[in-house]
Amino acid sequence: MTTFAYIFVAFLVGLMLGRFRARAIQNQGEALVSRTVSHNFSAPDYHLMNHITLPLGQGTTQIDHVLVSRFGVFVIETKDYKGWIFANANHANWTQVLFKQKFKFQNPIFQNQMHVRAVRELLDFLPPEAVKSVVIFAGEAEFKTRLPEGVFTLKGAINQIRQSESEVLSQNRMQFCVGRLETARLSVTRATDVQHVRALERRHGRSS
Repeated sequence: MTTFAYIFVAFLVGLMLGRFRARAIQNQGEALVSRTVSHNFSAPDYHLMNHITLPLGQGTTQIDHVLVSRFGVFVIETKDYKGWIFANANHANWTQVLFKQKFKFQNPIFQNQMHVRAVRELLDFLPPEAVKSVVIFAGEAEFKTRLPEGVFTLKGAINQIRQSESEVLSQNRMQFCVGRLETARLSVTRATDVQHVRALERRHGRSS
C-alpha cells in the first residue's frame, strides 16, 4: 500500500470514528433530530454532520448539527425540553415552566447566531445568506407564545428545509464545504467538550 493510500485510509477511519463518537455524545433530542434529518435528506444532495466543535475567536463554539446541501448550509441548534415555553425573539432568556416551576434558559436564536458566525467565517467563499440558522425544539414542549422566526418543531423544520429548492451550491462545492468543516472541527471527544465548557465559563460564566 502506498503512503497516500495509508493516509487516505487513516482519514476514512478517523472520520468513521468521529461519527461514532458524535452519536455516543448526543442527547436524546439531538439523536432524534439526527435520525429524522438523515431519513429525510440524503446524499448526494445533502450531507449531515453532528456535534461539531469549531474554533471561534479565543475559544470554541459547539454546534449540534450542520446540514450541507445544494440548497444552503443549515446550522441546527436542537433543544429537548418538556413543559411550557415562553419565548420572545428579542429577549436574552426564555422561560420554561415545568410542574409549576420556572426555569430560565438562553435564547437559542442568539446562541445559534454564534454558531452561524463560526460557519460563515470558515466558509467565507459562500454568500452569508447561504448559511442559515434553524432552531429545533425536538422534545414535548408546548409553546405558550408564538414561535419566533427561525424556530421550529422537528416536523416544521423538516418542512422548512424541504422548501429550500433554489440551488446555491454545486455538488463539488458541497464536498468542498464538508471537507473544510471536517478539517477545521476539533476531535469529537469528552476532552473537547470539557475544553469548550471551560472556555465558555472563562468568557461568560456559562456553557453554550
